[in-house]
Amino acid sequence: MKSLIKILLVLLVIVSCKQQKNNTPIGEEQINTDEKKLVEEWITLFDGYSLDNWRGYLSDSIYPEWSIENGTLAFTPGGKGGKNIITKEKYTNFVLSLEWKVSEGGNSGIFWSVFEDEAYPEAYHTGLEIQVLDNERHPDAKANPKYHQAGALYDLVQPAYDVCKPAGQWNLCAIKIDHNSNKGSASLNGKVIVEFPLHGEAWDKMIANSKFKDWKGFGKYKTGHIGLQDHGDKVWYRNIKIKEL
Repeated sequence: MKSLIKILLVLLVIVSCKQQKNNTPIGEEQINTDEKKLVEEWITLFDGYSLDNWRGYLSDSIYPEWSIENGTLAFTPGGKGGKNIITKEKYTNFVLSLEWKVSEGGNSGIFWSVFEDEAYPEAYHTGLEIQVLDNERHPDAKANPKYHQAGALYDLVQPAYDVCKPAGQWNLCAIKIDHNSNKGSASLNGKVIVEFPLHGEAWDKMIANSKFKDWKGFGKYKTGHIGLQDHGDKVWYRNIKIKEL
């Protein structure tokens, strides 16, 4: 009899557990809590369908040179340059992840800490830049030090490795900016290729040895817009997302 009672109790527990599980919203039980939290931390800046998170630098609207092509954010050069675009929101500490590909011999760039003001006609007058480049064909990739190679902190830190894929192929880029730890870095195709300070003596020394040494606003703003560059060449971006730190 005692054995039968134990069996009945076990069956009741099993039935109760199944009922609780069936009351769980569809799909929730398959999502690991930590994974769900990680997904929610990322903010999509471009999903392949909308340009709502972007506008032209010094403009209220997006420049027509930027359009959606087969789920990518594409830049097609127009008659006049300077058609850089920026995010509508500003960011301070973050990880930015995106993919890019460039046309043969092409050149572009990814900005952050862009301070928008008519005193600065171009986004690069204030914003720092990770270089986007066709390393095989563009002459900037051949100079030493390689401050203008793909993945470089433009004119400041050269990549430790050349892991850039050829023109027409997608490259995965991640930029991490953390002013609290005074550390910045950029990776290309899964490999960290540049690391740099964001302020302090080492930063000041880098600026003093670059073309930016006399630029009034360059690198002065911790908080600013993310930007993409018009450098007169066809370039594509996709899967753009950001996670604030």
